[in-house]
Amino acid sequence: MPFANIKIPQAALTRAQKAEIVHNLTALFVHYFGEAARPHAMVLIEEVPDGGYGRADEVFVVPDAYRARDTVTPASG
Repeated sequence: MPFANIKIPQAALTRAQKAEIVHNLTALFVHYFGEAARPHAMVLIEEVPDGGYGRADEVFVVPDAYRARDTVTPASG
C-alpha cells in the first residue's frame, strides 16, 4: 500500500488545500504504481501545534497572517 505522511503547521492549510494534497498524492501513486494502487493509497496529513517543532534552533509559531481561513462555517443547531 503506498503511504505518504505529511506534517504541516496547525492551521496552515484550509480543508480544500488538504483535500488537494490528498488528491494529488493519490494521482502520483497511481502514476507510478498503476490504477490498482488507488484504493490502497493512504495519505495522512498531520497538523503539528505551534511550538511543537523548530527550525534553525528556534521554536516555530505560524504568524496569524499565514494561517488558513476555512470558508466553511459550522452548522447551527
